[in-house]
Amino acid sequence: MSRAQDKKKIPVLPEEQEHIQHFEAIYNQYRDRIRNYIAVKTNSATADDLTQQAFLKAMENFHLFKCNSSLFTWLFKIAQNIVKNEYRTRSRNKEMVHELIDFHSRSISLDIARNVDIRLDISAALARLNEIDQQIISLRFFVDCTLLEISKIIGMPESAVKNRLYRALNKLKRELKEWGDITIMSIKELISIVDKSESSSKNDGMNKVYHDLFEELKSNVDRIITTYRHRPSQKIAIEIYPDLSTFHQAINEPNAPNWFMGTYEDNKIKIVSPLNPGPEHTYQSVLRHTISLFTMWLVKDINPLAPKWLTHGLGGHEAKQMSQEYIQYSTSEAIQNNAVPSFQALTNDTWDFEKIGGYGFSHLIVEYLIHSYSLDALNKFIRDAMDFQGAFQVSEDELHGMWVQYLESRIC
Repeated sequence: MSRAQDKKKIPVLPEEQEHIQHFEAIYNQYRDRIRNYIAVKTNSATADDLTQQAFLKAMENFHLFKCNSSLFTWLFKIAQNIVKNEYRTRSRNKEMVHELIDFHSRSISLDIARNVDIRLDISAALARLNEIDQQIISLRFFVDCTLLEISKIIGMPESAVKNRLYRALNKLKRELKEWGDITIMSIKELISIVDKSESSSKNDGMNKVYHDLFEELKSNVDRIITTYRHRPSQKIAIEIYPDLSTFHQAINEPNAPNWFMGTYEDNKIKIVSPLNPGPEHTYQSVLRHTISLFTMWLVKDINPLAPKWLTHGLGGHEAKQMSQEYIQYSTSEAIQNNAVPSFQALTNDTWDFEKIGGYGFSHLIVEYLIHSYSLDALNKFIRDAMDFQGAFQVSEDELHGMWVQYLESRIC
């Protein structure tokens, strides 16, 4: 509790040393939970100072604590009073009380009631509940209280707390249209969109692009994150370039073919504007390709060494925009001539990748893996794409041979 002691110098007599050490242990055990509560009720900027005040107050009055009661609930009551005093101070100073709204937007997974996984953005969701329900959810999922602790804090039987929590979560689910309003807020936390045109303001066309792109992302991103069990390590910027020429110049590929209209690097996804997609794409195909690019970026975020065939195959699988006609056109001759590229050949990072049917074959590899193995095996391989044996119980050569047999059986 060194930070609290620095705030207020307290003389320590030898006979009090044991008491101070005991309270140090209490501080270390409960500080984070108390701070989380204070942050939810005020805001993160003041949470540290108010948490220190709460523990100083507790230390000064520790002789009043009755050992037959819960230490956490006793500390919590002190924290509640500190928050109330903060509200009164702000009210006198005519400052806004930031209850719930200014707390850092965050998601929680609630694995209750029929094992339904629900994600909440508290700044949008909790504000729709009454005060008691807000408090129950905040205590349960942000302060990590047990149902028994909540019952003691709010003075309600434990069974009633459990029932109220269940009803509150179902109420949120109904009111927020199956989480649609929350999902788009979460998307905006993960992804920003940047217009790279020289225009200083968005016109109606770009407003539509923004709307449609967020709708496309909202419908897919959370599913993809869940499938591959990985939340992005950083926020992603989607840069939209006004035309193919500008896009190709921006990525230092001025001679790129017209079909090449999107890529990713670092924390950026770069696409040509759907309003001006060039001769080989449409408005909708550019939007859809963004899902492919997000998937490829996510796989690389999981494992920067993931091979090209894996990232592109998974991207194509999630976007579901590669036609069977194109796949057959780009791969059938090699399959019939027993010239299916090796996995190593499909790591080619030049324009030759397209010439050897790389996009079609990458799609077919992932199709085979999903058809033949579990999602657990695929996720294990994504994280270590050299360990064929560990993920699939066969060597690289054996897997390639099995895949080729699968391809040959498809065209017979």
